[in-house]
Amino acid sequence: MNSQTAVHWYTRAAENGHAGAQCNLGLCYEKGDGVERDLVQAVNWYTKAAERGHAVAQFNLGVCCKKGEGVEQNKQAAVEWYRKAAALGYQSAQCNLGLCYEKGEGVERDPAEGVRWYTRAADQGNAGAQCNLGACYERGEGVGQDWGEAVAWYRKAAEQGNATGQFNLGVCHERGQGVSVDWAEAVQWYRKAADQGYASAQCNLGVCFDRGKGVEVDITEAAHWYQKAAVQKHAGAQFNLGLCYEKGEGLPGDINTALTLYRKAAEQGHPGAQFRLGEMCQAGEVVQRDLNAAAMWYQLAADQGIQDAVARLQTIREL
Repeated sequence: MNSQTAVHWYTRAAENGHAGAQCNLGLCYEKGDGVERDLVQAVNWYTKAAERGHAVAQFNLGVCCKKGEGVEQNKQAAVEWYRKAAALGYQSAQCNLGLCYEKGEGVERDPAEGVRWYTRAADQGNAGAQCNLGACYERGEGVGQDWGEAVAWYRKAAEQGNATGQFNLGVCHERGQGVSVDWAEAVQWYRKAADQGYASAQCNLGVCFDRGKGVEVDITEAAHWYQKAAVQKHAGAQFNLGLCYEKGEGLPGDINTALTLYRKAAEQGHPGAQFRLGEMCQAGEVVQRDLNAAAMWYQLAADQGIQDAVARLQTIREL
């Protein structure tokens, strides 16, 4: 059965009050599947199904209310629809409701209540909730800090393919938080997340290849992963890739590209990039010598704890 035919039959059933068909028809309008995309109509059909107690429709309607798609944005209404679906045991709604309580979106912030809803969803196997619950245990928000519990929940999420869980588990193995330091294990999890396009994992994997942590040193492979993360505007990757271009390591040397990358990273607040730009402005490397610009970049880096930047600032002020 093609999409247009499905819409035809969903419409007939929906008009006769079938909640499942109403929800499915709403989804067709939301996705533009078999019918022209129409978010207002999607909300219309979700509402009809939601009012009949259909959990998926209640959840979908909550998402529309939160995003302001097809209806005026209303985070309080989103919470109420999530709550209805969550009470029916719908795990995605439980996870989203937990997030609302954790962030204080549409409801008064209550991290403990967030943990309660994350736990309900996590116990049903919801990977996003498992990852979020791990983060709560890591930070000690809404629950006592417990690295062992954090790792356990990250692992559950990671084993389901959740990229954030995979990345966080990699970080735990790198730093020895909740587990023993194991760079090879960290690399394994970073690679899984990196293969899904997770920028921070791509950058960290690049660092592992750059420094020979958990893998043999391979600067070309490091640059490859830095590039992938840099395209996603990851500041650390932009800075590291700039170093590769400046030094001609893993890539042909190109100081102008390095400068561009340093500037992009610095504008996002990367202290290493800010310091390097300060050096370039002070010395007149690639750019015209500009002590005022150098002082500005050094100050930004110094404000983030780069002690060498403090010394450079003093040198400039003494000129």
